[in-house]
Amino acid sequence: MEISVEQTSELGRKMTITLPESVVQAQIAPRLKKIAKEARIDGFRRGKVPTNVVAKMYGEQVRYEATQELIQTSYFDALKEQGINPAGYPHIDLSDTTEGFSYVANFEVYPEVSLEGADQLAVKQQVATVEESDVDDMIAKLREQRKTWEVVERATEEKNRVTIDFLGNVEGETITNDKVTDYAVEMGASQMIPGFEENLIGLKAGDTKNFTLNFPEDYPNEKLAGKAADFEVEVKQVEAAVLPEIDNEFVKAYGTESGTVEGFRSDVKENMARELANKLKANLKNATLTALYEKINLTVPNALIDEEVEELLKPYKEMAKKNKVDLNALNLPREPFEEEAKKRIALGLIVGEIIHQNELKVDEDKVKSRVEDMAKSYENPAQVVEWYYKDENRLKDVRQMTMEEQVTEWLLAKATVTTENVDFQTAMNA
Repeated sequence: MEISVEQTSELGRKMTITLPESVVQAQIAPRLKKIAKEARIDGFRRGKVPTNVVAKMYGEQVRYEATQELIQTSYFDALKEQGINPAGYPHIDLSDTTEGFSYVANFEVYPEVSLEGADQLAVKQQVATVEESDVDDMIAKLREQRKTWEVVERATEEKNRVTIDFLGNVEGETITNDKVTDYAVEMGASQMIPGFEENLIGLKAGDTKNFTLNFPEDYPNEKLAGKAADFEVEVKQVEAAVLPEIDNEFVKAYGTESGTVEGFRSDVKENMARELANKLKANLKNATLTALYEKINLTVPNALIDEEVEELLKPYKEMAKKNKVDLNALNLPREPFEEEAKKRIALGLIVGEIIHQNELKVDEDKVKSRVEDMAKSYENPAQVVEWYYKDENRLKDVRQMTMEEQVTEWLLAKATVTTENVDFQTAMNA
């Protein structure tokens, strides 16, 4: 086997491999013998078909199969011999003759990772606390989650719920498959296209209204995107939200052991403080890794970027399939996905090199502590901990997160860290 390797770009490689005809024939001969024993050909008894007849009938197919297998084996043998670590699958161009065959494999290699500058990061750390006003806002959200609806004999206002019958037409053709009946629209929830809910304001039960709206240009259904639609609406019922009182009955629904409003408020604040602590930790980790990514300039193989983009697009594809929407019609810009994919891959390679060079090992005590911390938010923490430790794959994910935290700690120990005071919402929404 003859091997030659050319560098076509920073990470691109062109490897040419040539094998003599004797190697090809060594693969073809046993295949033809096997066919000769098993083939049923008119004029010959089974197992008595001459090899030259078999070669004439099946030679082309057998040679193709033999060369494909030789490509598989010789490609990896050549990589090992040359000490090359490929990134992604190669593109193969084959040249096959009666004197043997050669092929060209075009592929990319993994970049060499330099950690120069990794010990000189500048990181901003957020600092925040849970204020009483934050607790008030959280309790208001919990009340909203348990609201009920009460029928009112008046015109629709903002934040009401309206039950309607409606028809929709675009260019004279129905888009609602006849009339939609008893459809509940919560004002402000953006269930309908822009402008629809606003047209319901001021209407009361029994009222009807006709109006025209344009579907957004980026509407998922390309047949409707940008089109004008005529709607005919009849209001059946108007309801106003009724928020529950913060009393003992309310707090019992959230599992407050004391059963008192004061105990409930204390529990809410404690949970918020725990969530904030975890979020601040996650924000610091993200800030540290982002600083690392920006500090170390690393060229990432395009093959790996393409694979990661596909992973990032999976949730969108599943959602589109579920909603019977053509993903291409959504016109999702590829650039943000490519940038995120590049960052993920680069950080994976850089973090891996930090672990390798510094011989970092995952701290099992920290793994256990993380599992226990995650279990605290459940009704039976001990059962959750047991659930994690019963499955090695679940524990593997926790170990990976723990190792990332250990790398973050390693980086922060060498970094210049400044603090930034922020409020609860800013920290949680970061």
